[in-house]
Order: sequence, then C-alpha cells, then structure tokens
Amino acid sequence: MSRICELSGVNRQIGHKVSHSNIKTKREFKPNLVDVTLSSDALGKSFKLRVTAAALRSVDHRGGLDAYLLKASVEELSTRAAKIRRDLKKKLGEAVAA
Repeated sequence: MSRICELSGVNRQIGHKVSHSNIKTKREFKPNLVDVTLSSDALGKSFKLRVTAAALRSVDHRGGLDAYLLKASVEELSTRAAKIRRDLKKKLGEAVAA
C-alpha cells in the first residue's frame, strides 16, 4: 500500500538522523495516514479513502468532502479522488441546469 494521501498528495520525506557526534544517516519521515470512510452529500455515497490526519481536519474545516474536493486542485488529488471530483462536478452541473 502506498504512503501517499489521496486528498492532499502528501508523501514520505527524506531527511537525516543526526547523532550526538553529528554523523548523518538517511531516514524517512512517513505521513500520518488513516483509513477513513467519507460521505458525499451531493452524490449520496460513501468513499473509503486513505488520508493524512491533517487532510482529515481540513475536510472538516471546509465543511465536508464535497466542499474540499471542489476547492482542491486536480494535481494534488489521487486518481480515485479526481474521479469523485469529476462525478461531483457533473452532478452539481446537472442540478444547476435543471
């Protein structure tokens, strides 16, 4: 399973572990990923996503999955999240046209 957030695109970072004698060895910093089920009000469905805890707080702050996806850029979303965003825009476009 990949260590990339499906909503924010955050992945692992590479850095150094620095000893007391200032010897540097490579290490990685992994994101705090959580498996969650988020529901879309407009689509009436629930989606299982793997997101960071920070992205989960952002979803909460923006007012739900729909608002987060509409405001997010397509480049940072995963392919699954981008598909959900496309379906959401299509559904909301139909609602405005009707």
